Amino acid sequence: MKTLVSVKKDMEFNEGLSQLIETLKSIAIAHYYAMEKRLTVFEQFLPTVETFFQLIDTDAARHPFIDPKESKQVVVAVTTDTGFLGGLNMKVVGAALEEAKNMPTTIIVVGERGKMYVSGTGHPMVSFPGIQDEERRAQAWQLRDYILEKVLAGEFDTVKVIYPRAVTFGVQRIKVVPFLPFRPGDTKKPRSGVIPDMILESRPRDIIEYLVYLWMGEMLYDIFGLSRLAEFSARYVHLDESGEKLKEEEKKVQLEYFRIRHELADRALRELISGRSVREKK
Repeated sequence: MKTLVSVKKDMEFNEGLSQLIETLKSIAIAHYYAMEKRLTVFEQFLPTVETFFQLIDTDAARHPFIDPKESKQVVVAVTTDTGFLGGLNMKVVGAALEEAKNMPTTIIVVGERGKMYVSGTGHPMVSFPGIQDEERRAQAWQLRDYILEKVLAGEFDTVKVIYPRAVTFGVQRIKVVPFLPFRPGDTKKPRSGVIPDMILESRPRDIIEYLVYLWMGEMLYDIFGLSRLAEFSARYVHLDESGEKLKEEEKKVQLEYFRIRHELADRALRELISGRSVREKK
């Protein structure tokens, strides 16, 4: 049975922990809105790239970026190295493993904690460091260069990227984005923009490579930023849930504290009455 002193210490510990959680929640909120304010997504970039593709006869080019064999794929799982996000990382890795059931797959893991989850599954894996805000663009370009080099070498055919995205401040969704083969616009729409006598200074294959190269770098950069935003959102949600559980624990400890105090007071009262009865009999 716990003593009154030990229960009192538990109450003080829970109170301090509750204050710490509230502080961490405030920090997560501040980071989220600061990141949201400076995060810009170039939504017009894809339509601009598609405009150029309307001028190219992609069927004749038969480039692996748009016409692959689709027999080997790479899945990029964007995870986080920060704390309180094990559940979010597991969802990203789980979605990556689900995609890996479709064909021979190599999983590229961004983040050390995600690497730990995948390493025990037996899937071929390549790891990249976790996202750093100051190095986000350089990291996106490094990953892009690696993927495109492997695709051109015939090691990968299809490419998908899986990452967490904040739908609202308190809700995150795991997104699966097909990257390659690149499907510009509506594939059923006729290429009315192709000009037969148009002079191209570069080969259509080279133009396709360069456009996909630019597009993938920008897309990965945006995804890395959106993933970081989801991290702050998920951290707040996790801390809030932990705070609610701690409040329930605090109620139990308080009840135990008052119960012990009542028992001690009741025992002292009984001893006092018993002692007075003994003295009166004497």
